[in-house]
Amino acid sequence: MKLAAMFKMILAMSIFGSIGFFTVKTGVPAIELVFVRCIFATIFLSLCWLLTGHHKVEVWNKRELLVTLICGVFLVLNWVFLFKAFEQMSITISISIYHLAPIFVLILGSLVLKEKMNIMSLIAIVVCFLGSILVVGMNGYSSLTDLVNSGFIWALLAAVCYAMTMLLGKGINQLSAYAMTFVQTFIGVIILLPFIDLSEFDNLTFSNWLFILGTGFIHTGLVYYLFFDSLRKLPTSVISALVFLDPAVAILLDIIIVGFRPSLMQIIGILLIFSGMVYTLVKPKKSGQYQTIEGNLNP
Repeated sequence: MKLAAMFKMILAMSIFGSIGFFTVKTGVPAIELVFVRCIFATIFLSLCWLLTGHHKVEVWNKRELLVTLICGVFLVLNWVFLFKAFEQMSITISISIYHLAPIFVLILGSLVLKEKMNIMSLIAIVVCFLGSILVVGMNGYSSLTDLVNSGFIWALLAAVCYAMTMLLGKGINQLSAYAMTFVQTFIGVIILLPFIDLSEFDNLTFSNWLFILGTGFIHTGLVYYLFFDSLRKLPTSVISALVFLDPAVAILLDIIIVGFRPSLMQIIGILLIFSGMVYTLVKPKKSGQYQTIEGNLNP
C-alpha cells in the first residue's frame, strides 16, 4: 500500500466532510448549487479522463450506459436532497441521517435483489432506526408538516437515493470511474437546467462566490481527482475505514465552527447510527456483497 495514495484519500475524505459548511455559506439554494457542482465536475473529470488516456481504452456497453444514466439521476437527486437538508437542519443531524444509506442498501438489496438478510443485518437496521429517532428527537414535532420542514425527510430521501446509486453501481463493471462519473454529472446538468433560477445568483457577496467556487473547484474537481487517483492503489478495508473521516469532519466543523451542541440523546443516536453503518461496511465484504465504492462518491 502506498503512503502517497493513503494521504490523498485522507485529504479527499477530510475535504468531503466540509461540504456542509461550504454549502450553507454559498447563499445559493440546493438545486442551483448542485447545478454548479455538476458543471464543474463534468468539465474537470472530462479533462482528467482525456489527460489520463482512459478515453482511449474505454469499453462502452449499451446496458451499462443506461444503468449509468439512471444511476446519475439518483446521484444528482441525492445531492439536491442533502443540500436541502443542510438548509433546514444542522449539518450533524443531516449527515447522520444521510449515512443511513448502507442500511437502505441492505433493505433494498433484500427486497429487489432477493439477497438474504441474516439476524445481524436485522439488528443493524433496528439499531440505526433507533439511532435516527434519537438524533431527530421526535418529541419536538407535533405534526408531519413540522417533521418535513425540519429537513429530516430531505436527509432521508438523500440516503435512499445514495443507496440506489450504490445498488445500481454494482452492475457497472466495464466503464472507468472517470467515464462513469462524467456521464452521471453531465446528465445532472441536463435534468437540472430547466429548474435553474439564474436570479438566485444575483446580489451574492464576494464571500458567497468564494464558497461557490470552492464547492466547485475544491469539493468537486480537486477531491474527485484525489479520490480516483488513490482509489485503485488502496485495499478496500482501508478505504472503508477512511470513509468515516467524511462524517467525522462534518460533525466536528458543525460543533466547532457553526456552534451546534448535540444533546446526550442525539450523541447516543449518532453512535447507534454509525455502529450500524460499521457492520454494513465491514461484514458484507467477506461475501463480496457490496463493491460500490468506486464511482459512487459521498457529497
